[in-house]
Amino acid sequence: MKASWKKDFEKNVLENIGVSNRVLKENLEATLRAVEQLITTINNDGKILICGNGGSAADAQHLAAELVVRLKSSVDRPAIAAQALTVDTSILTAGANDYGFDFVFSRQIEALGRLGDTLIAISTSGNSTNVIEAVNMAHEKGLYVIGLLGGDGGKLIKLADLAILVPSASTARIQEVHALLGHIICEILEEELFPKSQIKP
Repeated sequence: MKASWKKDFEKNVLENIGVSNRVLKENLEATLRAVEQLITTINNDGKILICGNGGSAADAQHLAAELVVRLKSSVDRPAIAAQALTVDTSILTAGANDYGFDFVFSRQIEALGRLGDTLIAISTSGNSTNVIEAVNMAHEKGLYVIGLLGGDGGKLIKLADLAILVPSASTARIQEVHALLGHIICEILEEELFPKSQIKP
């Protein structure tokens, strides 16, 4: 084993712990407010739309899967209406071809978004143009916007109704914590909305 591999391993794990500790101190209130908003959306028969690019697109799909199916295998609950706007290749390619890549998410929100829905906009930089356009359209359609952001929040920090900011300049660390926050949110939702859904052993 190379000494440099051990060094890289330790450095990355320690960075993750450091960022997670800061999130614990700085983002508790914003995360719980996001949970409250999602509970309101779900209880009012609204849906949760989610978008992001690259690794954040994977995070969008991951979060949608946890909401629609379930987070814990020990829970048997009703599905939560959630949709990642990153999965339909025909819509994405048609939108990019006909209107440009900047509008691949906003076009879907124009079609699917309704008053009472919530958009979760994921961007490590806060400056992804297609996510910004998605947020703009969400506001036009009356959606509430939660921003899962990183760094200084970029342009999206002022556009989101509620921003959860991961205080790091590292894309990898931001994405790791976004996944953690997604799991925390899903776990609280399952416990709060479906307290009697635990599967008996």
